Amino acid sequence: MTGEIRVGLISDTHGLLRPRALDAMRGSDHIVHAGDIGDGAIIEALERIAPVTAIRGNNDVAAWAAKLRDDAIVTIGGTRIYVIHDVNAIAIDLLAQRIAVVVAGHSHRPLVRERDGIVFVNPGSAGPRRFSLPISVGELVLSASGVRARLVTVDP
Repeated sequence: MTGEIRVGLISDTHGLLRPRALDAMRGSDHIVHAGDIGDGAIIEALERIAPVTAIRGNNDVAAWAAKLRDDAIVTIGGTRIYVIHDVNAIAIDLLAQRIAVVVAGHSHRPLVRERDGIVFVNPGSAGPRRFSLPISVGELVLSASGVRARLVTVDP
C-alpha cells in the first residue's frame, strides 16, 4: 500500500445524520456504518462522500434495511475489517479470518482498544444523545505501517 487510506466510521444514527457527523466523514476514502442506521437516506447521503459498507443493526427492521447483512468483511487497502453491530454477537474466528480491525456499535460507547493484535473500534453514537454519552464518530487511517484508529466527538 502506498500512501494512507482514510476510513470514516459511524454507527447508531437512528435516523439522525447530524451535519457535524456528516462533515467528519468528508475526505474519507470509504465509510463504514456499523448499524442502527434508522433511515436508508442516511446511507445515500454517506454514499455521496465515499463508498459505504453498512450492516443492519437490531433497530433496522424497516423494509429498506432488508437488503443489508447482519455483518460484513470488507478489505480496504489490504486491511481486513469485520463489521458487526453488537461486538458480543461475533460468531466467526477473527484470527482465522485474518481480521485486523473490528468495527461495532450498539452500546453507543466510543471505544478503541487492541486485543490479540486486532483493533476494536466502536465509533459511539452519531444520532440522538443517549444518557450522558458523547455524540461521536471514528476514523481509521490505513497505511503500510499499520492501522491507526481515533474517535472524534462531533457534538459536545
